Parts: sequence; C-alpha cells; structure tokens
Amino acid sequence: MPVPPRYDIIAIGNALVDVLCHQDDAFVAAQGLARGMMQPIAPERAVLLHEAMGVCQEVCGGSAANSMAALARLGLRLAFIGQVGDDRLGRMFADDMAASGIDFPLPPIDTPTGRCLIIVSPDGHRTMNTAIGASEYLPATAFDASIAADTAILYAEGYMWRSDEPRAASVKALEVARAHGRRTAFTLSSEYCVREHHEDFVALLDGGLVDILFANEGELAELSGLADSEAGVAWAAARAPLLIVTRGAEGAIAVEGGRRYETPAEPCGPVVDTTGAGDLFAAGALAGLARCQDLPTALRMGSIAAGRIIGVMGPRLPEGENLAGLIESRLPLP
Repeated sequence: MPVPPRYDIIAIGNALVDVLCHQDDAFVAAQGLARGMMQPIAPERAVLLHEAMGVCQEVCGGSAANSMAALARLGLRLAFIGQVGDDRLGRMFADDMAASGIDFPLPPIDTPTGRCLIIVSPDGHRTMNTAIGASEYLPATAFDASIAADTAILYAEGYMWRSDEPRAASVKALEVARAHGRRTAFTLSSEYCVREHHEDFVALLDGGLVDILFANEGELAELSGLADSEAGVAWAAARAPLLIVTRGAEGAIAVEGGRRYETPAEPCGPVVDTTGAGDLFAAGALAGLARCQDLPTALRMGSIAAGRIIGVMGPRLPEGENLAGLIESRLPLP
C-alpha cells in the first residue's frame, strides 16, 4: 500500500506583506503608475511610495500565501515554502503562518522581507507595486526538495519566475512532485509575469510539469498570443490536463479531458476590493480537488471563496470568519 502524503497541499511562493490604502485615480497617475496593473519596483522606490500612500493597512500576503491562508480556514493539511527577512515584517509573516496552522520551515535571512504596495481605487480595482525583498533569494538548496513528494498537490506561482534562484527552486519542486506521481498546479499570476516569462511558462506546459493551470482571461491571452478568448482556451487546454480560467463577473470555466464546465460568479455583496480574488478562487478550487470533489463542485467552491473576498478590503478574510461554513451554506457537500 502506498504511504499517503503528509500534506494535502504544499505551495511555493513569495512571502510578502501587503500594504494597502484607498486612493483615487489621480493619485495613481501622479505617482506614475499604471492603473490596475502589477509591476515590480525597487526597494528604494517602495519606501517613497509607502510614505506617499498615507494611512495604510498591513496584512500578510503573497499570491500563493493568500491561497494557503484561505485553505487553512477549510481545514486542509498545509505547508508553505517561502523566504522572509529577519525583521518586523518577517516575524509578522512567520507568526501568521503559525497561527493558521501552516508549516513554514525556512529560517529568516539577513535581507528585508518583501512587500506589495496596493492602491485600491474607488471602483475596487487595485494597482500593485511589489518589492520582492527576501523572496528573491530562495535557492533550491534552501529547503529539502523531497518535501514536494509528500503532498497530494504542489502549487506554484508565476511570480517566482522573476529571479533565477526562486525560479529554479520552483521548477525543482514541480519536478519532484511529478516524479512521485503527485498533482501539480500553477498560476500564471499576472499579465506582466506572462509577458516577462512567456517562453518559460510555455516550456512548463509543454514539458508536462503542470497538471492544473490557473489563469484569468488577460493572462491567457498573453500566454496564447490569441486575441480570441475561445481560441486561447483551446490552445491552453491542449497543453494542460486541467485548465481553469477565471472571468471576473462572468464566473469561471474549466476544461478537462475535452469537457468544458462553467460556474457563475457568486459575490456576497458590493465589490469593495478585487485584491486576492484569483488567490481565493484557487484556494476554493484546490480544496475541492484535494478532497476529491467533482470538478463542477470544486469550481463553485472557488467562485464562492472569490465572491466573499471581493467584499472586504485586502486579500485575507477577517479574523475568525468561517469560510468553510459559507461554502457549505451555499453548496452542501457530502
């Protein structure tokens, strides 16, 4: 009998602290930023922008880390591979992981913890500016890569491809997981990531390292090079055993084995902030897949989780909120 894995899901991603504020589009323009886009910035620029943003909220973030925080609310067995600095923000991140019951094995290093400065416009759209910090120095040798064999699903984020060391660590984790017959999941993360690392991402798919591909419509268009969304779906579905595409207010679709599934958006109220919508969708869907729910059910779990996060400020749910209860109330599970 094969030994069951220790974890349901292990994620490898950037360990960041999100710094959020509400500002209008005039502020975004005055700072020379592209509204609604994510872009990397230098640490020095991050300090100046942080000061200009005024009163802010600090919350642990990072795309895959946001997904893991939501998955912890759903009771899964989890570990997160990421790198923080030996500073206040790094201790904040490590404490948050511990409080959520997520194993976080790497010690801090003598480099500032990364942060993502998020400016939320009145219509809920966000402009994200990221200084990667310590996450930029996650070498493949920093953790025991065999841990990737001890999970049902290994989840990696496209943001890790920005630098050579974390990219190599992520690829190694995916390779180990696949070599041991584990499922692998990958999120394209942002249109910027796809533009910068297009060849690498296509190579991942063509090399068979990705079982589950998460994308939104813009990211998929960048990856496929096709303006027609349906043509882009067909292009990606031919390369990923399971393709999941989020479409904002139009919900999400999935294609697996030539079969297409759709689920509507399920907002819980007015849109306050779209930060973390994709991360929470991935969390709900991955929870369903890890617990062997059928694909339509897993899609709805993702849609419900995403619908809740867009009703609050930031990428994390309020402390003590029962995400599992919300999903069960909308979607009774066996």
